[in-house]
Amino acid sequence: MRIKHIAPLLTIIAVLLACDDNTGSLGIDMLPENDYIEVFTKSFDVTTESILVDSVYARTSTGYVGRFTDPDFGAYEASFMTQLNCVNDFRFPSVYKYDPINGKASGIMAGDSCTKIRIAVYYNSWFGDSLNVCRMSAYELNKRMDLNHNTNIVPEDYYDPNNTASLIGRRSFSAYDTSVSEEERAETDDNGNKLYYPVVIFPLSKDRGNEILRESREHPEKFKDSDAFIDNIFKGIYLKSDLGDGTVINVQRVDIQMQFRFHAVDSLGFALKCADGTDSLYYSMETVFASTKEVLQSNRFANSQKIKEKASERNCTYLKSPAGIFTQATLPIDELNNIIGNDTLNAVKLSFNSYHQEHQTTFEMSQPQKILLIRKTKMKDFFENNQVNDNIQSFIASLTNNEYVFSNIARLVSKCVEEKKYAMEEAKKEAGSAFNEKTWEKQWMEKNPDWNKIVLVPVSVSYGASSESQSTITAVEHDLSPSYCKLKGGPDGDKLQIEVTYTRFK
Repeated sequence: MRIKHIAPLLTIIAVLLACDDNTGSLGIDMLPENDYIEVFTKSFDVTTESILVDSVYARTSTGYVGRFTDPDFGAYEASFMTQLNCVNDFRFPSVYKYDPINGKASGIMAGDSCTKIRIAVYYNSWFGDSLNVCRMSAYELNKRMDLNHNTNIVPEDYYDPNNTASLIGRRSFSAYDTSVSEEERAETDDNGNKLYYPVVIFPLSKDRGNEILRESREHPEKFKDSDAFIDNIFKGIYLKSDLGDGTVINVQRVDIQMQFRFHAVDSLGFALKCADGTDSLYYSMETVFASTKEVLQSNRFANSQKIKEKASERNCTYLKSPAGIFTQATLPIDELNNIIGNDTLNAVKLSFNSYHQEHQTTFEMSQPQKILLIRKTKMKDFFENNQVNDNIQSFIASLTNNEYVFSNIARLVSKCVEEKKYAMEEAKKEAGSAFNEKTWEKQWMEKNPDWNKIVLVPVSVSYGASSESQSTITAVEHDLSPSYCKLKGGPDGDKLQIEVTYTRFK
């Protein structure tokens, strides 16, 4: 393990290579007689394969509901569970009371009852056919959700599908509601915020609303915070598609909304009267509990068996999201190190070419626009700890001309070399004269089979404040939108190569 740390020689190399006949000796003449820099390039084969992924870490506030069948990859279904947030020390408005003795009024509700209650599922976008008829089912959870952001959760662990009491309701809908006019869709408030959002409504019995109201009056401790509300009042909701194929909606929020009748009051709190002397009353529907980032939410993505057939193909590899297929590459670290030796590693370029995507259907998955290249041993912590690419052991590339290009992963290669070298030196110290390099290497490789492997992962990237010259990446997450691409390579396909540039003093 002899590759040196990467030296900042690229600028020197560029200058030397760019010199013409008149300035070719400028700088070179200043070096000692035997210290000339030689630049070498060499290519090494890289082996790739598809790896099947049954789940990914998805800590997101977006929920996905629907089903989509692709001619190549088969069907996948999206569903999700979420808790609802309760603000601390939540209280419903009090009932209106007038005390004729001291002439004071308090409260605002007209009667202590709920007139309507419903669950509203708001979404802002979708994939697939916007006019496709779908049906969504909503179930109430009977068990508190565990802290689990992986997409292979088992919803049946949290509700009983055979218990009709757990079914909140079923509603048919199309992603694009043709009954809503364009004027209504475009309407905004004074601040320019949209007033219309597509929504699926599940009406509930007024008895359920009055039960929640009564509990809040008699047991305010059950509404002390979200934990108390979830444990005692409403553990959560599971939303899934049970009819329709070809549409997946992106849910932004789930609300419990309740309607009450209120007195119209003046600035002193006294009930206003109508012209005929009766009380001035009105009805208002308000969001009282909602899914937010403060409570748990888990998505589930389930693929059909057909995806296994694609992952097993040997003359190419695939990227498929969400939670489908990644591409794994094995880097020739030992071979590269044996050739370069004590020379200085300057650049390692690795490219992945995508086959042209044939459009077979009207609504088809697009290619991932951004992918993450990361050491396989670092992938789990990267997503669970909300890390961003460090350009040492993780890199981002965008799709350009059907190609993903990583222009320089030399620091990753050096990390792999250093890791193995350090482990061997420690083993030598411990074993002393009994150390056997071949035996140690065999045992170490068995314990660390992924030390020289990288994985390509479709990702979505968020950016923070940007300037004219650069943008700052603030988040890198698994891409949960439907996408795929077919890459050249595979165990029996075209061999990929990394292009290595290294230098030595002569």
